[in-house]
Amino acid sequence: MASILYDYFKSEVLCNTINLTSNTFYCMLVTSAYSATSATHYRTTVTSEVSTTNYTTGGAQITSPTCTTDTTNHWGQFGGQNVSWSSVTLTARGAVVYKSTGAATTDNLVCYFDFGSDQTATNGTFTIQWSTAGIIHLS
Repeated sequence: MASILYDYFKSEVLCNTINLTSNTFYCMLVTSAYSATSATHYRTTVTSEVSTTNYTTGGAQITSPTCTTDTTNHWGQFGGQNVSWSSVTLTARGAVVYKSTGAATTDNLVCYFDFGSDQTATNGTFTIQWSTAGIIHLS
């Protein structure tokens, strides 16, 4: 699950200005040079995005976003399809999920995942497989 929930995302959820199932979300990869802080708001402030052949700046879309609530066990989660990049050679330390508005200056950051160490792909497929607990899990 997410290492950081960005502050602006928390505000959007509480003020009901984000729709987790109808807004468009992306996942972008960052190198170990990225210093995540919860106060960061927009995609333009994310430094050290991975740059390589077959990786598009801004990352890949998270398709089929879902929201699930369990009223018995008192939790809710946001999920979506796994994301992957084919035929890439890259090293990534983490991933940033953001809500796309169509412009990097207003794309709102949602959460950051620290992989714990550099993860690599060499002329292969780099996949982020979300936890069964979702991209974000609140309990």
